This record gives sequence, structure tokens and C-alpha cells, in this order.
Amino acid sequence: MSEASSQSHQIHILLVEDNELDARATLRAATRLKITNTIDHVTNGASALEYLKDRTPERPLPDLILLDLDLQGISGLDVLAEVKGDPSLASIPVVILTTSDRQADIAGAYDSGASAYVSKPVGLDGWIDVVERIDEFWLSVIQTPPT
Repeated sequence: MSEASSQSHQIHILLVEDNELDARATLRAATRLKITNTIDHVTNGASALEYLKDRTPERPLPDLILLDLDLQGISGLDVLAEVKGDPSLASIPVVILTTSDRQADIAGAYDSGASAYVSKPVGLDGWIDVVERIDEFWLSVIQTPPT
């Protein structure tokens, strides 16, 4: 995500978030952190699955998915299960970014193949901190399989 990241290609992130304020906070935090990679935003599970299955040269598979659990229609857990059940998508890291701190949701997310589970922060400073940590770890520190 960041300019400091030494990736050989443009990083693509898919943000699956139905709450407009939370989506704007995530994008605003990325802007404040000078994150220059592509962040595509969809607002529901059906749109996320369509995005992932309708690949084009202009819209390759994302390198990272930020996924809310509480989505209208197809839930975040169902999206996660679809992603991890599809061999062409399964290697994409999925970070759950949600308001839920229910133990059943946390366990269900990890059981379904989530790479990480992060509770949504309060306030812009909290969003900046979370987005920065996601950037540093998932897109700067570790190496993920090619997508």
C-alpha cells in the first residue's frame, strides 16, 4: 500500500464495506498515509464476488481483501467461504475489518480461512493507526503468494 513498499507491481486492495462512513474513513486514512496503491470499494457481498470473478487486465485479482462481516444480502462470512473455497482466489489474504467482537464471529472467521481479524477503530486517528498497521504488515513486511 505505501510508497515504502517494494512491490514489483501496483498493489490492488478490495475494500468490502457497506457502511459509507467506515469506507470513507478507511480511504481517508489511506490518503493521509500517502498510500498510493489501488483501493477498489464495493458495498455488498454480491458485488464483492462479482468483482472477484469478473477479472480484466484493468482489474486483476486483489492482493488483499478488507472485508466487513455485517453486509446486506450475502454476509462477509459467506464471501470469505466463497473466496477460500475457490482455488483461484484462496491464496488472497482476507483481513476481516468489522465492528463485531463476538467470539463466535471471530472463531467463524478464522475457521473459514480469514488471515486476520481486526475490530474497527473509533475516530480518524484510530482508522489511520489500523490502516497503517495493515499496510505495514500485509503489504510491506510479509510476502504473500502471487495472485
